[in-house]
Amino acid sequence: MVRVLPFNLIRVRLLAGLLLLCASGCSHQPGNDLFTQIRDGKPQEFLQTSVDRMATLTMRDNLDSLYLLMSKLYLRNPDELKKSGFLDARTAGKQVRMAIEQQQPLPTLGGKKDLAALRFAMSPEFLGDRVGAFIYAIGSMLVTAHGNRLEFYMTDAINPTFVSNAARNIEIATWILSQRQNKDGQPMLFSNEISEEGSNLSFAVEFGKIVARLDLLTQMLDERYRRIGLNYAQSLLFLNFLPVQ
Repeated sequence: MVRVLPFNLIRVRLLAGLLLLCASGCSHQPGNDLFTQIRDGKPQEFLQTSVDRMATLTMRDNLDSLYLLMSKLYLRNPDELKKSGFLDARTAGKQVRMAIEQQQPLPTLGGKKDLAALRFAMSPEFLGDRVGAFIYAIGSMLVTAHGNRLEFYMTDAINPTFVSNAARNIEIATWILSQRQNKDGQPMLFSNEISEEGSNLSFAVEFGKIVARLDLLTQMLDERYRRIGLNYAQSLLFLNFLPVQ
């Protein structure tokens, strides 16, 4: 007896075969190995638009920059590491990283997050590990500005205004880091250094990278939503019905 395949199953197999055929054809083109790209990609990437993927990579790179800055700040401020209660910067940094990525409060900040945590971390009243608190505050602010997510998919919406505001907050935090002093006239946290022996502006450079990534993402988000608005306006202008499926 001949078995008849359901129409949907036939269509799926045909589409899969067509995709493999296209992939094999493209794989012979130098610099355009589509099959390899599909094979090496993660399954969840198929649920991301190009802007979603860019937002995900931007978040990853910005958090990596923050963790690098945290390591450098611990080197420049060993007393803060002692306040953390951990023996080394790696362990102290791991706790901060987990708190940011799991969106958990940092005990020394009394439940404060993002901007409230940033104000407290750089105030004279804060007596804990200022390096960990400062980095946690900025990290949680970035996550909040992106809708409390670290990865982004088609169903997610990112407010470009909040992302732009986050970039401006980073600029303010950079200024506070370089200018705020304790009661003895010393910086609350040592970072950039300019002296007769030379200059170390690596902190400003790394913060600048974060700001640049956020500004670029803001432009991409603005363009995406602008195109959505234009497409809708064009459908009204030319009396085109909008697709419903």
